[in-house]
Amino acid sequence: MRVGRVFGVPLYLNASILLLAVLIIVLYGELAGQRLQLSPIGGYLVGAGFVVSLLGSVLLHELGHALTARRFGIGVRGITLELLGGYTEMDREAPSPRVDLYVSLAGPAVSAVLGVIAVAAMLVLPDRTVADQLAFQLAASNIIVAVFNILPGLPLDGGRALRAVIWAVTRNRHAATEIAGWAGRILAVGTALLVAVLYAMDVLSLLALPLTALVALTLWHGAGQSIRMSRIGRRLPLVDLARLARPTFGVPTGTPLAEAQRRAAEAAAPRSATVEPHATGVTSADVGASTAVGPDDRARASSAALLVTDSAGRPVAVVDPAAAAAVPEARRPWIAVDAVARSIADLPTLPVETDGERVLEGVQAHPAAQYLVTAGEDVVGILHIADLARLLEPHRKMNT
Repeated sequence: MRVGRVFGVPLYLNASILLLAVLIIVLYGELAGQRLQLSPIGGYLVGAGFVVSLLGSVLLHELGHALTARRFGIGVRGITLELLGGYTEMDREAPSPRVDLYVSLAGPAVSAVLGVIAVAAMLVLPDRTVADQLAFQLAASNIIVAVFNILPGLPLDGGRALRAVIWAVTRNRHAATEIAGWAGRILAVGTALLVAVLYAMDVLSLLALPLTALVALTLWHGAGQSIRMSRIGRRLPLVDLARLARPTFGVPTGTPLAEAQRRAAEAAAPRSATVEPHATGVTSADVGASTAVGPDDRARASSAALLVTDSAGRPVAVVDPAAAAAVPEARRPWIAVDAVARSIADLPTLPVETDGERVLEGVQAHPAAQYLVTAGEDVVGILHIADLARLLEPHRKMNT
């Protein structure tokens, strides 16, 4: 849910933040109420105040990342606050190890400064007051966040810093990302073991166990995503839109779906009539039979994208393969291609000369199933996201 903008950066709240708010208000509110001898309602109000202060601290942490990134010309799509803190979404990777290091360390630096300010407030505030209790919790939470986030493993900020250092040494960002990702998985396992030990020693309560276990699982998942993206990055030079995009076949608007598919299959069918029958032992009957449209020809033609054109021959829509396949064959002669097509105005566009890095950025910025591949004003092909996924992750099973 978008709630506004901070310094021009869109701010979002994840629904999981409600769970965090309830847990803190109930658990911390009861603890604060007992410590400060407040009524139950007073304790819950203190808990609510801590929620607001904690979210403000997380927001400032993420703004440290966002404003530093923007300082170096990296666009910021937004900041999201959620159950385990928050994250900043940027529109591209850092252009150099130095920038990556600055952006990654900016957040923990902000948390450390907030922690020091809260500690200073504790020293001057009267003991056993609401303000003193909030200052203590803010000091503890910000210092813990700063220390934990600086641990060297992705997806933590310290993991990004580790990646920046390895990237600077090896000159290979993808290898650095994979190494930092595996370091993150080691941290995830270590966190899970630490949680188990602390629970066995009665340091952690049963209520704290699920949340800390969730942190370990989140670390493992984030580290795995980093490893996956590093392997995808190594294959980006293989992306060639001129070869990867499916060819197009135009049919006039109003053409029945069955007729459009028949024409596309016929256009793709091999023309054996150009072969000399006497030289190959093929009879004229065989030549005539080879021009018929068979199942294999239709399979080859299915890779071509059907473009719907207007009366002037200009493309206006692209047939959605999934929607076309969902139409029963018996009904295809009676359904126009327009009924299973999407306007080209609704499809993202990629110039045919776009390299792999920019293609991936475009796909991440504008998720879709199909993309128009253009040369100037001409549509030269249709990129299917499934084709790109197969190229970048050949060993990954996926639904197409």
